[in-house]
Amino acid sequence: MNQRFRWVFALLLLVLAAAVAFAGGKKEAEQKVIGVIVPPVENPFFGTMQEIAAAKAEELGYRTIKLVHGDDASKQLEQFETLIAQGVAAIILDNAGADATVTAVQKAKDAGIGCFLVDREITKEGVAVSQIISNNYQGATILAEYFVELMGEKGTYVELTGRDTDTNAHIRSQGYHDVMDAISGMKMVAQQTANWSQTEAYDVMETLLQQNPGIKGVICGNDTMGLGAQAALLTAGRSDIICVGFDGSDDAIESIMRGELKATSLQPVAEMATQAAIQADKWIKTGSTGKPEKQSIDMVLLTPKNADQYEGFAPK
Repeated sequence: MNQRFRWVFALLLLVLAAAVAFAGGKKEAEQKVIGVIVPPVENPFFGTMQEIAAAKAEELGYRTIKLVHGDDASKQLEQFETLIAQGVAAIILDNAGADATVTAVQKAKDAGIGCFLVDREITKEGVAVSQIISNNYQGATILAEYFVELMGEKGTYVELTGRDTDTNAHIRSQGYHDVMDAISGMKMVAQQTANWSQTEAYDVMETLLQQNPGIKGVICGNDTMGLGAQAALLTAGRSDIICVGFDGSDDAIESIMRGELKATSLQPVAEMATQAAIQADKWIKTGSTGKPEKQSIDMVLLTPKNADQYEGFAPK
């Protein structure tokens, strides 16, 4: 009798284990997937954004696929087509071009997949579910006002701009000039793109400095270009030239605290990425985010007075 009981008990355990395994496999198979696509993650701004968005999505119960388009719109379209074929539930995206991305986002929408854009807008509304961005214009104006103050409202300067296909590059530059062009003593002697690249900014700054040795300041469209320009200035022994960035990266903060870069405008990356995941989850579950498509979050000016109070694109 005891032997028979042991066999029955063992059989029950096997049946139970199989049921648990089946349920777990079914749950895994049913787990929805969110794709998170960003520009080069070598830029800490994009790397941080992707990690935060993916972590929040996973916390909400999703599996994530993390991809990098490298600012290549063709590669981005291929990634969209792959994610659509895999049947993802939503895509969180920092896009590879305001115009070029519309086609990819429309394809996703046609397939019933919601897109949640972070940081960079596209040129068409009603295609993405959400476009969550920093108030780039506001961030640019507060930075330009501080730059003008540091310059003593006079002197020559150069501007390093971002990638021409990026709407944010134009918005930031416009914000800068709406402030600086109103100051009669301020004069821009050169404006050139460095395509968001630290290496390219170093090379561009070397050339511009040779052509314009008397400049008093440099205003940049993002922190990576600011850090590249600042490195070139230090190499040339020109620590007297005022240089500012834009983004609020930890590298820029460290530079500010060392007395190198003089300021940056902080984009609330953590909040934007978190909101994208939360809104994707709500849309998947209810068909609506309860929010308008276009959402803008104000930026914060970081200077030596407050820069050490921020880390990871958020207050400590």
